[in-house]
Amino acid sequence: MRNFNCHCAKHGNMKLFTTIGLIMLAIGYSAFGQQSNESYEIKTLFRNNGPKASGGFGAASNKFTTIKGEPANLVEIYGGWYVNHRFLLGVGAAASTNNITVPIQYRTDPTRRMSYEYGQVGLMTEYIVASDRAIHFGFQLFGGAGFTLQYDRDQYKYQDETDEELRDYDHDTNWFTVAEPGVKVEMNIFRWMRFAPGVSYRFAHGSDGKGMNDDDVNGMNVNFTLKFGKF
Repeated sequence: MRNFNCHCAKHGNMKLFTTIGLIMLAIGYSAFGQQSNESYEIKTLFRNNGPKASGGFGAASNKFTTIKGEPANLVEIYGGWYVNHRFLLGVGAAASTNNITVPIQYRTDPTRRMSYEYGQVGLMTEYIVASDRAIHFGFQLFGGAGFTLQYDRDQYKYQDETDEELRDYDHDTNWFTVAEPGVKVEMNIFRWMRFAPGVSYRFAHGSDGKGMNDDDVNGMNVNFTLKFGKF
């Protein structure tokens, strides 16, 4: 019965982010199709600015989440083409920066203090509502590949080992699919910079690392993002 319930839950998660993805794609096509001849004025918290054309931007985000029940910090970068002041089509990548301890029974080398590394890379889309307002909302969808691996957190301490010896252990690298929808409150600080706190949820499918499964990778994220570019 437990396996059946897990299967149903995973199937439900897949249906959820597939539906969200289709909605975001529909919004994106709509944004591409709309061409406005009206003057576009971006309002910011400190000053108003004149008309702007479609452009692009890059963003850096810090994300607080959990992986395998432990607190995890992810650093993310993404960017791309910003269409009609509404829709971002781009790419993104993120990786964990802190120690996520591997229980000793799952370590590829029990003699080392192994840590899990998590990362993801793929397509990033955003749809921004009323981008010209000083404070507004945005919806985000990441979709792509995720991975986990094990590494020796203390390997830099081994002064008497060569680089080849330091790398000579099983990293248990495994790849899987990831989808991460989210919502943000976006603030136009300057015409070239925006601050966007928000939340998102990470769905994984197919994770099978040692001591790691989809439920261990799935999780809520609290995000703080800075955007720089031509909006």
